[in-house]
Amino acid sequence: MPVAVSAIAARTPIPHRLMHILQGQALFNDATGLVCTRFAVAAAMTGSFSLAGALASFVWVAQGGLAIGAGVTWLVAQITARAAARWGEDGGGQILITLPIAFGVYLLAERLHCSGILAAVAAGVTLSFSDIWQWHATTRLRRHAVWDTVQLAANGSIFVLLGEQIPALLAAAPRTVLETGHASAWWLGVYVLVIVLALSALRFAWVWASLKMTLIGALHRGDVPPSSNWKLVLVATLAGVRGTVTLAGVLTLPAMLASGAPLPARNLAIALAAGVIVVSLLLASLTLPGLLRGLSMPPEPSHRRAEDSAREAAAEAALLAIEEALRKMLASGDDSRRCNEAAARITAL
Repeated sequence: MPVAVSAIAARTPIPHRLMHILQGQALFNDATGLVCTRFAVAAAMTGSFSLAGALASFVWVAQGGLAIGAGVTWLVAQITARAAARWGEDGGGQILITLPIAFGVYLLAERLHCSGILAAVAAGVTLSFSDIWQWHATTRLRRHAVWDTVQLAANGSIFVLLGEQIPALLAAAPRTVLETGHASAWWLGVYVLVIVLALSALRFAWVWASLKMTLIGALHRGDVPPSSNWKLVLVATLAGVRGTVTLAGVLTLPAMLASGAPLPARNLAIALAAGVIVVSLLLASLTLPGLLRGLSMPPEPSHRRAEDSAREAAAEAALLAIEEALRKMLASGDDSRRCNEAAARITAL
């Protein structure tokens, strides 16, 4: 979802704070959504559902997935850090180690009947915290480039798959719409619009309530006044487009029930999901660029502003110290070219 939004708003970049929020909610919302879909499919396949059993299973599936993802990733990160400290850092090798971690924890979690999606999410979060202060800057930059390429390829593959599905869905629309009890294929479009409007209304209400509570909490701390930014709420609402996970989830629906009968309304679910993805992407692409222009975020909390000021002051002091050291080295007759190169490198850092 954030990848699609950032691509849509490339000419008018989304503020970093808002993008971080969107990325975080996409990770956990999509993961929990897939877990809930898993229980719904199980209920449809077995024909029975127990709320108490489902809640207990949800806790095991969710917590087990998070624990497996975080634990395995932390262990791999520690082993990698110790190996780098002893034999030196090999950027290519360490980047290569990070690539199979998400797949490994996914397979392990699924093997233990936990959520592989949540395990992969926990692995990514744990990896970002465990090695950011240990890897060299060059290695981190190379890793970002590698993972951006992998992410682009994965998302591109999903949307290619969506494009391949659309002609078949349109051809089967007259037959699919019969599952809704109507005869006209236009009813599929009506259902898609109703779903998109309902999801947007729910998201708008949730974002508004979350922002209101955040601003009220900030008021009690003396940080910012509790004023609602309707433009910000609308941007966060429209940025919640459906994409990779929605299509992947609906395509994993089983074709048949345990009895061997076809799963009811499977084609209808795929058609509605594809329609919601396309409509939400079009809606975001048409509205977000205009709304993002001149968008103002709430002021940073006081502790964050203090931290930013301290970082700026430290950076300025470091630059002045570099200049002073360079003058002393040049005055003492050291090699001016080497001194200037060293100073330029440190200044860039």
